[in-house]
Amino acid sequence: MPSLTLNNISCQRGYNLLFSDVSLTLNSGDILRITGTNGSGKTSLLKILAGLNAQEQGTIHLDADEVKSEAYRRAVFYLGHLPALSSELTCIENLKFLTALNQSIMAEIALINALEKVGLSGYENEICAKLSAGQKRRVALASLVLSEAKVWLLDEPFTALDPQGVKMVESCIEAHCEQGGICLFTTHQDSTLKNQKVFSL
Repeated sequence: MPSLTLNNISCQRGYNLLFSDVSLTLNSGDILRITGTNGSGKTSLLKILAGLNAQEQGTIHLDADEVKSEAYRRAVFYLGHLPALSSELTCIENLKFLTALNQSIMAEIALINALEKVGLSGYENEICAKLSAGQKRRVALASLVLSEAKVWLLDEPFTALDPQGVKMVESCIEAHCEQGGICLFTTHQDSTLKNQKVFSL
């Protein structure tokens, strides 16, 4: 079962110290909501955990694997607050591309099922440029559904979603953690996730 450990993590942007001495341990099944004012470093912390940004100091391990290792990076999935989609591709083409980035090759039926799970059944061949902001968000979330990563790092996952969409995301997070995963997320919205812990920057 996974265990994510942060030890004395600090982050600086330019001359501005966003946060320092952040130490956390998250175990299998844990859900952590990261809170803080705008500019406090919530997104920066998630990007550090995803291996996209480097911390100023401190160490990060998932079990015995450190953040720069290939094993660590394969075990985490980062979903940014903006959908990383190509407007010229269809929903299913975007999913094929996103899953390939994570070194996964999925059968087309799995991609179709993921789109159905996020409420986009029938949109498989729709060009993403024609989708609403909420629908684009759902396409990005479908890549999350397909992920086999142990740790989910979600930056504002409820953005542009209606209440039904928010419940869908919360159900996905709860199912992931009930199966032994770990989830860290940021949000400016209310969350009804069960057993969530809160960490304030």
